[in-house]
Amino acid sequence: MKYLFAILLAFLALPAGAVEQTKGSFVDKFRQLEEELPTPNMFRNAAGEPAPAYWQQQADYDIDVRLDENKRTITGSETIRYSNNSPDTLRYLWLQLDQNKFHRNSMDWLTRTVEDPKRITYNDLRNLQFIDEFDGGFKIATVEDEGGRPLPHTIIGTLMRIDLPRPLAPGKNIGFKVDWSYNLVDNESARSQRDGFEYFPQDGNDIFLMAQWYPRMVAYSDYEAWHNKEFIGRGEFTLEFGDFDVRITVPADHVVSSTGELKNPGDVLSNVQQQRLKQARNAQHPVFIITPDEALQNEAQRDDGTRSWHFAARNVRDFAWASSRKFIWDAQGYRQDDADTPFVMVMSFYPKEGEPLWSQYSTQAVIHTLEVYSRYSFAFPYPVAQSVNGPAGGMEYPMITFNGPRTELQEDGSRTYSRSEKRFLIGVVIHEVGHGYFPMVVNSDERQWTWMDEGLNTFLQYLAETEWGEDYPSRRGEPRWIVDFMKSENQVPIMTNSESLLQFGNNAYAKPSTALVILRETILGRELFDFAFKEYTRRWKFRRPTPADFFRTMEEASGVDLDWFWRGWFYTTDHVDISIDRVTRFKVASHDPDVEFPKQRETLESEPLSRTKNSNAAEGRTTREQRFPELMDFYNENDPFTVSNKDRNEFQEYLESIRAPLDADPEWRSKALLRAIEEDKNFYMMEFSSPGGLVMPILLQITYTDGSIEMLRIPAEIWRFSPGRVNKLIARDREIATIVVDPYWETADVDVTNNHYPRQFIPSRLEIYKDETWTSSLPNRDLMQDIKTELDSGEKDVPLRVETPDQ
Repeated sequence: MKYLFAILLAFLALPAGAVEQTKGSFVDKFRQLEEELPTPNMFRNAAGEPAPAYWQQQADYDIDVRLDENKRTITGSETIRYSNNSPDTLRYLWLQLDQNKFHRNSMDWLTRTVEDPKRITYNDLRNLQFIDEFDGGFKIATVEDEGGRPLPHTIIGTLMRIDLPRPLAPGKNIGFKVDWSYNLVDNESARSQRDGFEYFPQDGNDIFLMAQWYPRMVAYSDYEAWHNKEFIGRGEFTLEFGDFDVRITVPADHVVSSTGELKNPGDVLSNVQQQRLKQARNAQHPVFIITPDEALQNEAQRDDGTRSWHFAARNVRDFAWASSRKFIWDAQGYRQDDADTPFVMVMSFYPKEGEPLWSQYSTQAVIHTLEVYSRYSFAFPYPVAQSVNGPAGGMEYPMITFNGPRTELQEDGSRTYSRSEKRFLIGVVIHEVGHGYFPMVVNSDERQWTWMDEGLNTFLQYLAETEWGEDYPSRRGEPRWIVDFMKSENQVPIMTNSESLLQFGNNAYAKPSTALVILRETILGRELFDFAFKEYTRRWKFRRPTPADFFRTMEEASGVDLDWFWRGWFYTTDHVDISIDRVTRFKVASHDPDVEFPKQRETLESEPLSRTKNSNAAEGRTTREQRFPELMDFYNENDPFTVSNKDRNEFQEYLESIRAPLDADPEWRSKALLRAIEEDKNFYMMEFSSPGGLVMPILLQITYTDGSIEMLRIPAEIWRFSPGRVNKLIARDREIATIVVDPYWETADVDVTNNHYPRQFIPSRLEIYKDETWTSSLPNRDLMQDIKTELDSGEKDVPLRVETPDQ
């Protein structure tokens, strides 16, 4: 990472491909990317796949955790078994203490800035009040070896170093124990957090979302060693795979959703609930495990006792859970063609505040995600996939996701939702469940390269959304939607550390997603792209890829050199702007006077008269020859373009000369000239420029005077000698009427006003969007409630697809 960051700084100092030189200012947009990428080695080869010596560490966890609902705390005891599979000897270990982000002296809080020095927002005030009052961060009680002996440890921000009594040699493992506790974050006080609790004053209950809740091993890799970068907030996680055995003690009337499989259903579920789960395995629609009425009854009761839920998860990189007595719970089995994981139990957990939206769409959206993502990557490798309702937003963990939104309570006690809330739920579920593939299985380094999980996942989310419904308004992926960002000044390259990204959503989600859509649809084509992308997922399933591994795999598997594409889209802030500046039509002179002279006469006659001659004619002036016809002679009757026998004889001599070329005139030139004369084609010289700096293929729609249309796709390599300006010569039988560059907006060209020849008046993008079905043009009203008020009370209900077998 440090090596790559140093290279990136040096790279940003010069234009893409620029080399200091004394002559000229040539910029090589097609220079090979190997100068920026790490050198292939015994761990990662030049093809972008794990080499024979590839390794990764493993961390297994045995955890007992207790939730105190009244005190808003959790207390845990964990034993970690850490296996050193690296060739290195380790003298200390590092753990992540992500909850220390909420300490008032954390790097996150001390480095927060105010955007406008002349104003303070309500959010600024809330954050200041929260951090002054909240006693956040891990309270580490003990750190001991397996024999109960204390281990020296040092806490540095969100990291803790454990000094080992003796070095951990390659191929060896070590076990140690950590006891800890911390105060839970109130999501109302500290919005946009990934964990904590949400309090519902109407019924006095909570939903607890538990993430980053236990001390976790810091990743140790072949390219970075210890990934000891402070957790500030945006850069998410870099983790090791391992097996988890977790016992979660909560109030006895709570329902727990968790990573892993429930190992003690008989201790925590009623016989009816267990029977419903069995029936859900083969159901065609989601089945209620806990019905809405049962959830309402649970909200009203209180049980002073506790109950322990036991979950186990194999080969996961993290573990999260949720707990509440408010949960409605539905489930449906999903069967896939995979020998290792043929069955996935898909489940959703949500309060009444999510109805009727959640029972209709949440579980269905999870299943849709598994269907689409598996087609482009691999079968979902875990036995459980869950969607849990929490505060607005979304977050992902192995086998479990936390998602918004909620519905609106009406005066009559019913709940409705707007069109945008429905689409938000479907989109956020697809996105967060999609993270179950990236990075939960394809284990990229989120702390360093956000785009490797968010960008790739947003790309597949776009594909899944296009298959949900024809009118689903995806937000990221379509090239035309990234145009405003691409031409903005406030941006940095995609290959920038997560914590330093400007316009985070555009840089980490939208731009890389759009780049992949263009790569799939316009550069490679679907067949080549899909094969290469699936090969990337196969190679790095349950492994830790870097950007170099992705770039190299996509090139090696597709068979296409893409260095220019990665460099332009991922390493620069250039944008696409291809202008067609001029088109000139040529004809090869045949030298045949009977052909050429009439054309020359026609050209002369088509020229406008001079202003003087026009004015003379307007005044009625006549020429002397008109007044005295005797002055007119042979030359008045025969203009300069009249063909003579001498002209024809000279033409025949010319033909004989080119049919018998001299030694200095190679035969192929004569043949080419004769063929050109015979075919009499139209030659068009097209002049293009690229003021945006990002080289891309030139996509042309050519319309001829007879109404026919031709699509001409010129590869990006046309810019290799001159990336700023190029000329292209084509020959056609027909005459061209108009030419349009990128007619279907495939390349995110930021200025379509220079895409036409001849130039045309172009509507603004805002006016164009008004003519399309697009999110911003749709009214965000609660249409369901508007229509509902027009009906008699109780006449119609919103249909639900969730079944309850025993009702």
